Amino acid sequence: QVQLVESGGGLVQAGGSLKLSCAASGGTFSTNSMGWFRQHPGKEREIVATISWRGRTTDYVDSVKGRFTISRDNTENTVYLEMKDLKPEDTAVYYCARDSNPYHWPRRSDDFDSWGQGTQVTVSS
Repeated sequence: QVQLVESGGGLVQAGGSLKLSCAASGGTFSTNSMGWFRQHPGKEREIVATISWRGRTTDYVDSVKGRFTISRDNTENTVYLEMKDLKPEDTAVYYCARDSNPYHWPRRSDDFDSWGQGTQVTVSS
């Protein structure tokens, strides 16, 4: 199973930017879609963005469209989440995850089988 390690979280003022990274090791990466999730305190984890195995297809939750960009570098086994115009409601723990099936577009959270430990993003108003 692949190991995922997120980094890049931190404290930022509203309107600011952060870029999260997720490094994969020990398993397949370039054949699998990847996703970024977030979990607000006391709430269920929600999908934020998804990217296909070659990076040709992306999808975003409505609340981040136009502000967040997911990308990947298969030569570096890394997926990124660039976040701009951050808002206090973006405050959450952010996780990356890998689709369990190669060459598959995930439809639900259950499609992901490997998760990182998470990185905290805090946006102050």
